[in-house]
Parts: sequence; structure tokens; C-alpha cells
Amino acid sequence: MLRTALRNVFAHKARLIMTALAVMLGVAFVSGTLVFGDSVAKSLRDASAANLQDVDVSVQAESEFDPDGGPDDRSTKLSDDVVRQVRGVSGVTSVRAVVNGNATLADQDGRPLNADTSWQNLATNYVPAESGGDRDTRYPLHDGRGPQSRDEIALDHETAERAGYAIGDTVRFATEGPALTAKLVGTVDTDDPRVTAGGSLALFDTATAQRLFLKPGQYDELVVGSGPDSDDHALAGTIDRLLPDGGVKADSGAQLAAEQADEIAQSTKWLTQMLLVFAGIALFVGVFIIANTFTMLIAQRSRETALLRAVGASRRQVVRAVLIEAGVLGLLASAAGFTLGLGIATVLPGLLNASGAGLPEGSLVISTETLLWSVAVGVGVTVLAAWLPSRKAARIAPIEALSTVDQAPAKRGLVVRNTLGGLLTVLGVLLMLYVSAQDGDVDANLPPAMLGSVLTMTGMIVLAPLLSRPLVNLAGALTSRLFGVSGKLAKENALRNPRRTAATASALMIGLTLITGLSVAGASANEAIQKEAVQDLTADYKVSNAAYNGIEPGLTPKVAAVDGVDTAVPVASGSLNVRDSFGTLAGADPRQLGEVADLHFTSGSLDDIGPGKIALSDKLADETGLTAGDTFKGSLDYGDTQTRLTVAGVYEQTRALDDALGVLADVLPHTDDRKLDSILVRASGDAGSDLDQDIREALGNSPLIQVQTRDQLTKAESGEIDTMLNMMYGLLGMAVVIGVLGVINTLAMSVFERTREIGLLRAIGLDDRGVKQMVRLESVVISLFGAALGIGTGIFLAWTGGSLTGGSLTTYETVLPWARLALFLLAGLAIGVLAAIWPARRAARLNTLQAISAQ
Repeated sequence: MLRTALRNVFAHKARLIMTALAVMLGVAFVSGTLVFGDSVAKSLRDASAANLQDVDVSVQAESEFDPDGGPDDRSTKLSDDVVRQVRGVSGVTSVRAVVNGNATLADQDGRPLNADTSWQNLATNYVPAESGGDRDTRYPLHDGRGPQSRDEIALDHETAERAGYAIGDTVRFATEGPALTAKLVGTVDTDDPRVTAGGSLALFDTATAQRLFLKPGQYDELVVGSGPDSDDHALAGTIDRLLPDGGVKADSGAQLAAEQADEIAQSTKWLTQMLLVFAGIALFVGVFIIANTFTMLIAQRSRETALLRAVGASRRQVVRAVLIEAGVLGLLASAAGFTLGLGIATVLPGLLNASGAGLPEGSLVISTETLLWSVAVGVGVTVLAAWLPSRKAARIAPIEALSTVDQAPAKRGLVVRNTLGGLLTVLGVLLMLYVSAQDGDVDANLPPAMLGSVLTMTGMIVLAPLLSRPLVNLAGALTSRLFGVSGKLAKENALRNPRRTAATASALMIGLTLITGLSVAGASANEAIQKEAVQDLTADYKVSNAAYNGIEPGLTPKVAAVDGVDTAVPVASGSLNVRDSFGTLAGADPRQLGEVADLHFTSGSLDDIGPGKIALSDKLADETGLTAGDTFKGSLDYGDTQTRLTVAGVYEQTRALDDALGVLADVLPHTDDRKLDSILVRASGDAGSDLDQDIREALGNSPLIQVQTRDQLTKAESGEIDTMLNMMYGLLGMAVVIGVLGVINTLAMSVFERTREIGLLRAIGLDDRGVKQMVRLESVVISLFGAALGIGTGIFLAWTGGSLTGGSLTTYETVLPWARLALFLLAGLAIGVLAAIWPARRAARLNTLQAISAQ
């Protein structure tokens, strides 16, 4: 039986090749994901280790903020005195005092660099080595020299090239608000993963860095070097005892490296898990192809199997032979899939970086565990998918050696299947309808929504043979009318074995269900976000800080003085704690606010807002039970200080003005650094189209200043959804590709199965074109059936799952992206045409006499 199983594998190479491809692609996804996760984690660890290679002990200080300190209120307890004390500790060979901050650069054309990811725009002081010389060992010079005065700057060489700067050029940058300039005197190399992942690095002399980011004589970190025989852990403990109490700690470099390694493992774990979910989907689709293939092979070999039974083979031996055949196929496909997975792992970081992921470069990490998992998954999935067909083969009685090849499925089996499918579908639909009736509590509704989606999809897959007859008949009526005999034959062939047709279509259905569901949910969320981004906002421009550092209140008059500006309204944002409900309190001049916003009050009005009197959004009012006229004690910051406030009115919730609204004088003292959140600008009727640039120039043309029109606000809000959808489409595309292979495989094996029938059709006058058209139309009918089932199921799941966003998107309504849905349907049509090319050509090239004599 072992020899028989191995002979069957190599005797049907052409028929099994598509099945092997399906397994190979699924395994490639799994192995590629695991190798990718290990490689990225190692690259990040290596980059962090390289950044810490000269750190024996690190003394780090927490930032302290003085509420009355004005804009430059950040300070630490690491002073020059502490530096001298640490330098005097026995075993310390060097101390490098570091100042950290962020600086956003503008390129030569004035455009900001990485303004949206300012946390990656690093800035620090250039510290020459204590042993002499003028070079900082952390940052090897690429060209030029290090900065030595307040009007000099150095950049990492990649940023300098990207921005178009050369040594001697004047660099424009900003740390908080106003634009500053400095002469570029050098470029450096760095292994910092934040920089290599797409950020930037700006270097200043120590005095300038302190002036920009801290206070004179203060530092954020002390990097301590020790002798070769020093116990760094003990040295860290000795230094720690010398440090001021609170806000300062000392750690060994090894301890920091271990902590960073743990953080890196956690940060990359979610990405690997997400990719494995999509790999699982691809493998799940592959199960249908494998099961379909072995079912057809067993049907075609029923005479052979019956004869084996007749000469003494037991049922167990027949099952074992089929499973051995599947195991060998899975092993070969797994080996090829693992190799292909290495290619996926090589390409994947570049694709993700193109979407802004910012992953560092590094070599591939191929572990034994990954190899074993890949083989186990590939072989396990193949054997599991072949198990039910193998049991069917074992039930073939010896007497069936004289019966026909294609047996009609037992009626009792169809009844059981349809009953089970109906129960699963009804349970799934009821669960999804329950979810759709709930409010937007994501944590509570997500588990039943996931279970309902799985039950609904599983039920549709089980019911697919029952659904195939009416839907295929509908499509067949069109093909019969348009293509005559070929169209009618295609319909009959698709209906001949509903289980086979359903299994083939289900492979496509799964991918298209998920893609359609994502498209509908994404389009609906996009529409809601775009509405809420400018809902009740009549301002033409919003001025803000791209680094979320706020805007100085004194800049408002400069904006108001720009020609073409009719109104400039400063808005501050702070926290509000009302009866243990937390919200955001916006502060503005109520009289001016009415000119840039159109709030809808259910009670009270803007005129009622004043010192100590705030308006609540209807959502916050419902949560707290407060109404207009109520007085309560609330906190305007994160402390325990309570302020007596009066509810002046209630307005409909709006994304633009948060949860509550008060006067600017009440809110501004409780904001971070006493800065504005934004300035809302309304242009006069005769203002030109370049008013945004005029506003930017009036504010010093700082790279951090962001002046957005209404269209730009909506695009900024919805851009992340588009990026996420595009990535999801790419990942789910693998499942669709595997589904296409299933259609090709089914058609090819069906052509082989119907060799005699095709020969007879050729003999009675059906020409080559008619044969090709028959196979092609059968493929189109099956593909359209799968596409229609997938699109319909995806729309239903997206509609019922929309309640999951109700808490965060109050304007969410299901929106059908008709153009995209039509594209998916056309894709199903195209898949049918393309999948039939090889089987149709093979059918048309059959020799008529040989085909008629085939058994």
C-alpha cells in the first residue's frame, strides 16, 4: 500500500500540481511571517545594542515641569554638580552628559521633513570624547566636523541628502514654534533605529542644546564608561546612592539592553500575530482545494480502489494510503513553500516601509523552530484536508469496481449537510443581528461579532451546494441565451456535482467575503470620519502644531493681521473630570467662536457661556446626568483641585470641539505649557487661494506650523484608514490567489474526468472553439457564484458589525462603495476567464478517437 500511495503521487503530477501550489503558498505565508518577525526583532535588537555598546552605566533623569515656568519649563535634577560627583566615583573612566530633544527640519525648498512623525526627529548635543580630540564616538563623522557654537548644526548624512543640504548651507529647523537657522558644519553616521527607520538626527553643541531643550547646566542622561574589569552592576548601585532622591536612576548597560530587548519583542509580536492570522486564512482556503482535489482523485480512482479492496486491502489500509499520499504531497509543498517564504520575508519589510512602517534593515534569521513549524503546518493541513476523502475511499465496496465513476451523493448526506448548514447560518445571522442592535461597547460586542461572523461564513460554506443550484441556474440562463449550446453545457457541467462546484466557489468566497467586508466597513468609517472632521466647523483653516506642542497665544494677533483673514479664534484644550467621567474641555471666546463654528444647542447657547459657566456635549451630559442650570464641582486638570462650575447649555457632540466648551481664560491656565491647541481662521470673501502660505509666513514659516484647509483636515483624518485597507487587500490577496488555483485545479481535473464525454461532443460536431467556450463558461459561472456569495456575505457582516464603531464614530452609517463592489464582481468574472485558459486549451486539444476510447 505504501508503494501504491507513492506511485499515485508521481502518477498524477499534473493533477496535483495546483494542490501543491495552494499548500506551498499557505506555508510560504506562514514561514515568511515567522522569519520576518524573527529578522525584524533581531535587527531592532542589534541596532539598540549598537547604540548601547559604549554604555556601561546610564544615569537617566525624569523631566520636571514648572507650571509657572513659561515655555522653557522643562528641567531635571542632573546638574553639573552631579556630573562631577559621578566622575569622581572609583572605576568611572568617562562621563558623557547628554541633552535630548526633538527638532523638525525643513528641506531646501522649505517643506517640513517628517512633520507628522516628529517623535522620530531626534536632537541631542555633540559631546567630544574626554580622552581628547573633537569627535563624539557615538556619531562617527561622515563629512565635516561637529558643531561648536550656537549658530552651527550637524545632521545625519541620510537626512542631509534627503533634504538637499551640503556642508556650509543654512538649515532651517524648529524645536517648538518659531523657525531657527544654523549653518551645517558636518554630517554623521548613526545606528539609532528611530533614525534608520525614517527619522532624522540634529546635533548641537552642549550649551545650545541646553538652551533649546532644557536649562543651562542640566542634562537628561549621563553615559558612564568604566574599566575593563569593572562590575557594571555594582558600579550602577554605587552611583545610584550618590544621586538626588526621586526622578533620577542608574542602570547598567546590560540591564538597559535586556529591557530594550523585551520591549522590542513585545512591539514586534503584534505584527507577527496579525500576519499569521492572514496566513491562517490562506491555509483555510487551501483546505477546500486539497479536499476537492482528493475527492475528485478518489472518485476517478474508484475502480482502482475497489479492485484493491477485492484483492484483500482493508479499509484502514486504503485510508492510510490516501493519507500517505497527502503527507508526501504536503512535505514536498512545504519544502517549496519554506523556500518561497524566505523571499516573502525579504520583500515584506520594504513593502511595509513604503507604507511608513519604518523597519530597520537586517539579515534574515532562519531558526529550526520556524522550519519545523512550516513543515508541520503544511503536512498537517494537507493530511487533515485529505482525511474525509480518504474515509470516503475506504467505504468503496469491491462490487463498485463495475459501477460508474461519478456517483451521486447520498440523499441522506445532503439532508444532514443542509440541516447543519442552515443551523449554523441562522445562529450566525441571529448573533450578528444582536450585535447590530447594541451600542458601541467594543470590548463587549467584539467577541460575539467574531463568533457570529465565523458561524455565518461557515454556514454559507456548508450550504453552498444547496445555494449553487438556483444561483448557477440564474447565471446559466444568461450563458445559454448568449452562447447557445456551449453555455447550456457549461451550466449543466457546473450543476453536475454541486459539492464540487460549491467547494471550488467557497475558496473564492472566503477571500472576497473578507475583502468586501473590509471595503464596506472602511468606506463607511471613512465617510463618518470625513463628516466628523469638519462637522459644525465653518472655519476655512485650522492652524496647529504638527508635533502637538501647542501654539503660543501671542501668535493669534499675527494670524488675525494677515490680509484676507476675517476672524482668528484661539482655541485651547484641557481635561475635565465631571462626576468621574473624563472628557476634553475646549476653551475659546464664545462670541468669536460662533463665526468659525455652527454648534447646535439643545438647551442654552454660546452667549450663556462665561467664566465658571461651561456647555456640555449631549454625550457627556447623558453620562453625568447634568442638564442646563446644574452646578457641580469638577477638576480642570489631572489633580485633585475642584472648581465649582455651572452648566450653561448642552450642544450636540462634535469632533471639532470635543466634550465640553468654556471660556479661554478658564481653560488656558490648565493646559500643558499654557499653549493653544489651534487657531481657527475664517477668510474674508475676497481672500486669495494662497492664504495658507501667507499665514505660515506670518508665523515665521516654522516647519512645525501646520495650516490645513477643510479638505486637508478630512484627508488627514481618513488617510490612515486608506493605508490600512490597502495593506489588508494585499494580505488577503494571497487567499484570492489560492482560490484561483482551486478553480484551475477543479477545471483541469474535471476535463480529465470528462475526457470520453468531450470526445463524444467533438464527434457529433462541437468544434475546438465550442469546447473552449464550454470550459471557459463553466469556470466563469463557478467564479461568479463564489464572487456573488462572498460579496453578499461580506456586505451583511459589515452592515451588522457597524455597531462596533458607534461609540467612536457617532455619524457612522453603512455606505456601499458601489464602484469597488462592481470591481470585485468583475474580478470574479476575470478570474473565471483566466482560470479556464489552460483547462480549456487542454480540452480542445484532445484527440477525438482517443478520447472516445478513454475509460
